Amino acid sequence: MSEAPLLLYTFHTPNGYKVTIFLEELKAAYGLQYDVEQIDISTNIQKEPWFIKLNPNGRIPVLVDRSRNNFVVFETAAILLYLQQFYDKENKFGFDKEKEPNDYSETLQWIFFAHGGVGPMQGQANHFGRYAPEKIPYAINRYVEETKRLYGVLNIRLQDRDWLAGPGRGKYSIADINVLPWVRIHAYSGIESIDDFPNVKRWLARAAERPAFQAGIKV
Repeated sequence: MSEAPLLLYTFHTPNGYKVTIFLEELKAAYGLQYDVEQIDISTNIQKEPWFIKLNPNGRIPVLVDRSRNNFVVFETAAILLYLQQFYDKENKFGFDKEKEPNDYSETLQWIFFAHGGVGPMQGQANHFGRYAPEKIPYAINRYVEETKRLYGVLNIRLQDRDWLAGPGRGKYSIADINVLPWVRIHAYSGIESIDDFPNVKRWLARAAERPAFQAGIKV
């Protein structure tokens, strides 16, 4: 059996699901195949020398592009941008930076917003709420409330829109895929309901109806 052109090292975390969702979308759209190797981060395998050679930061996910001389890509947003550049030739999940420069810029803006905001803040909410050896109410409240504030930013953007980037009501793209897996686990992070963010709630439900989204969170 021949190897798939892509190999993904990942685990069942929001950052991991960002990539598997997009890979499933690319599979559905173009027939792109990929292999997966699970990295159980609870065992610290991601800190072993062989993995550090792939990603010096010792984090998942990591993509190895076998079809491009085993080129390695780490950092979730960078992986999404790489996959969109090389494997979404019809720009079904992104925008042509020459022909659609404003839409392309919007995509980058919302990717960077999530990369520097929702992910880190909600990740800290998870840590202090569930994993820290000592419960620190100030820290838990600080990160839960900041996550809610960021949901509010998304809610503003999604007023009269279906998706984050693109003209009109927008187009489902890597801008959405880059943040949806975090919002999906809001209850786990201490935000029991997102009823206060109705546009975000509809956005999440809309994405969750996509077969490739469902497949991606089962990888």
